[in-house]
Amino acid sequence: MILYEIPDIRLFWSEDERFLKQFTVPHICQRIKFQPLSRHPPVINDISFWLPADTYSQRDFHELARRVAGDLIEEVVLLDEFTHPKTKKVSHCYRIIYRHPERTLRQDEVQHIHQAIEESAVRELGVEGRF
Repeated sequence: MILYEIPDIRLFWSEDERFLKQFTVPHICQRIKFQPLSRHPPVINDISFWLPADTYSQRDFHELARRVAGDLIEEVVLLDEFTHPKTKKVSHCYRIIYRHPERTLRQDEVQHIHQAIEESAVRELGVEGRF
């Protein structure tokens, strides 16, 4: 507890992925600083779009989402990848989990941020929205 500055011993028995992921590191000697977990519920929104021909990278979308929403994004997960049988266009569907560390977020305030992510993805990544 002292080494990682963990405030509550009960966290060691937690199965919360947010806690466990913090201790998955590529090298055993890598320094770890515990990040406190929010007790507030998440707001979950999905986004899907058709990818441009060959200029798209998942990493670019992750970076764009985090740049637009900042620390309010807890996780961005690729849920589904679909290839249209006739047009051969590829579609990605992502789940974005928003959570504030100090208060409960409302869907209406997250919707503005989510819409900004959609608009930025179209403008900067060249995707075709399915929203």
